[in-house]
Amino acid sequence: MRAWKLIGVAAALLLLAACAPAASPAGVEVLRYASPYSPNHPFSRADIAWIRHVERVSGGRLQVQPFWGGALISSDQSVIELRHGVADIALITPIYMRSGMHVMKTQAGFYGGVTTIEDQVAVYRCMEKAFPIFGEEMAGVHVLAIQGGNLPNVLTRDKPVRGLADLRGLRLRAPSELTPVLQSLGVDVVTMPMGEVYSAISKGVVDGVVAPADAVKSLHFNEVARHLSLLQVARGAYPARAMSDTRWNSLSPDLRRILTEAIPVWEAALAHEVRKAETEGMAMAKAEGMSILTVDPAEQARFDAAYDAEALKNARRLAEYGAPGEAIYRRARAVIAQGTPVKAC
Repeated sequence: MRAWKLIGVAAALLLLAACAPAASPAGVEVLRYASPYSPNHPFSRADIAWIRHVERVSGGRLQVQPFWGGALISSDQSVIELRHGVADIALITPIYMRSGMHVMKTQAGFYGGVTTIEDQVAVYRCMEKAFPIFGEEMAGVHVLAIQGGNLPNVLTRDKPVRGLADLRGLRLRAPSELTPVLQSLGVDVVTMPMGEVYSAISKGVVDGVVAPADAVKSLHFNEVARHLSLLQVARGAYPARAMSDTRWNSLSPDLRRILTEAIPVWEAALAHEVRKAETEGMAMAKAEGMSILTVDPAEQARFDAAYDAEALKNARRLAEYGAPGEAIYRRARAVIAQGTPVKAC
């Protein structure tokens, strides 16, 4: 028995050693990057483009060591894990954190009428600039990229969704900010990390998912869902890549400058890969024989009105946490009302 215990301890030490920062040559900073996705995922392709950029621009003084597939980071505790140094840089999803991040989660529902990734990011930056609580919720990490995305649709396994009445009775995985509006339409809403959705649909735990068409290919939803409804759901931007403050502060000013100047590079790479994935996902849906269902414009308008009404209600609830939710909502709506492309503010 004692021998087995010693073997177990040795195995644990080897695992810890494998995740430890690599020894770096003099003058070289090795940064551990953690993502819950595989290296072939669209997000990861954008990450790899950013890695190559900062390594090249720094002349090799920055080296990024990636850990893919959730080896170091989870989907629902990523910000906390990054704060505590499980990695130096990570893909983070504050809108899916199990607790806290009340403003981050709620503001993602304030983007009705925004259709491009660039405008999503611009609206987020306008709110962030005006309200310090955005930075307060992200305390402990230094944000390196804001991410928007393609507008979600509705993918279902068995029941096609042609209008709002078809939503009634479905159990769908959806972002938390959509819960009230979908519940008002008779949907049983489930929140879970996107990485768990494939299994949940295949087992019948959920009937489908609110997600963009890019998920058909990137997450292989064509294998478990038969219907793609083109009901468009507005979505927002959020901080999606960040470095722990401790590691950021340990870098020299010139290396911090390189990383700061690389922020638009990372955001542009993400936008490019996400749009490419949307095109590829729609093509796969057609090739695999999924039914692609259009939604009547009147039904879309009804959904948009319900979405915006719930966004205002959710904004007002932020007062329970001492956050100026309605003011943030009004700021977002005022910026969007000026038209697109969204102007800097």
